[in-house]
Amino acid sequence: MTPTFSPTSSPAFGTPSSPILSMRSLSVSFARREADIRAVQQVSLDVAPRECVGLVGESGSGKTQLFMAAMGLLPSNATSSGSVRFEGEELLAADARRLNRFRGSKLTMIFQDPMTSLTPHLQIGTQLAEVLVCHADQSWSEARKAARHMLDRVRVPEAIRRFDQYPHELSGGLRQRVMIAMSLLCEPRLVIADEPTTALDVTIQAEIIELLRAMRSEVGMALVLISHDLAVVAGLADRILVMYAGRIVESGATAELLWHPRHPYTAELINCIPRLSGPRLERLPTLAGQPPQPGDSIEGCAFAPRCPRAADRCRSERPPLQDISRGAQVACHFPLSA
Repeated sequence: MTPTFSPTSSPAFGTPSSPILSMRSLSVSFARREADIRAVQQVSLDVAPRECVGLVGESGSGKTQLFMAAMGLLPSNATSSGSVRFEGEELLAADARRLNRFRGSKLTMIFQDPMTSLTPHLQIGTQLAEVLVCHADQSWSEARKAARHMLDRVRVPEAIRRFDQYPHELSGGLRQRVMIAMSLLCEPRLVIADEPTTALDVTIQAEIIELLRAMRSEVGMALVLISHDLAVVAGLADRILVMYAGRIVESGATAELLWHPRHPYTAELINCIPRLSGPRLERLPTLAGQPPQPGDSIEGCAFAPRCPRAADRCRSERPPLQDISRGAQVACHFPLSA
C-alpha cells in the first residue's frame, strides 16, 4: 500500500564543515538500586545550521534523554559520557553558568507538555518577558513589548488579552504556541521540539507543524523535531534519524528514507501510518511485540525478537551503524533493498 504522508521534496540545507550541534558516542544511563538503566547508547549525530532533523522512534527509545543530556537537564541519578559540542563548545562537562550562556538564548527546547513547563501562578506575559530580561538584558518594559509582538508572530489570537492570562486559561494549542514563542524570543540558532503536537487534535497538530515551518524560515534557525510519529516529521524534516532501544538504527534524507526504508523497523513504522485509501473498516496495522526494557541485557540486535527477517546472527551479533549511500546509514545485518 502507498503511504499517505507527503515528505518534503526540498533538498536539505547541506552539511557544512562545522555543524551547529555535534554529538559523538553519547551515552546516558540512570542509576537504580537493582542495576543501571542504559537509556542512550553510543549515539553520534550532527545538525547543520538551518537544517531540520527529525528524530523518531517508539516511546522509551531514548529520544528525549538524548537531548536532555545535551541541554544539561538530566536528573541527579543520571550520568552521561561522550561529547556534545554546540557551535564548537563542549556542553557535556559544562557547569550551569556556562550552559546558561546558551540555554534559553542560542539553544532552546520546546517540551512535550506546556502545562507542566509553564509556571501556573504567573501570567503568560510575565513568563515571556522574563526570558528577555534574563538572557537579553532588556528592561521589563522593553521585554513585555517584544513578548507581545512575539505572540502576534506565532499567531496567538487576541494576543493582548492572552498576555495577561494564566496557563490554565488557555487551550492546549494556545499553550503550545506560547511555548514556541518563548523558545524564539532570543532568535536562537537551534530549537529542539520534543513531541510538540502530543495530545493535540489533528487540526491543531497541522497548525503547530506549519507554524514551526514558518518560524524556521523567518528566524533562520536549525530545528530538531522529536516525535514517535513519522507522519508528523515527514513534511518538515530534511533528514530523519530512527532510534530504537537507545541507538540510531537508520538515518537518511527524508524522501529517500520514507519511500525506500532499509531497516525493517523503519519499514514497520511506515506500515503503521494510517491510510486514507482502502476499505473503511480495514484494521489498522500494528507493530508486533514490545521493545526491550532499558535495563535488559541484549547481545545482538535489539529489534531481532520483533523482526520478520531475523536470523541467528542477528540474535548474537549487534549490527554496527554503517554508511550505505551518500548521507544514509543503517544498522542491520540484512537491510531491505533500496
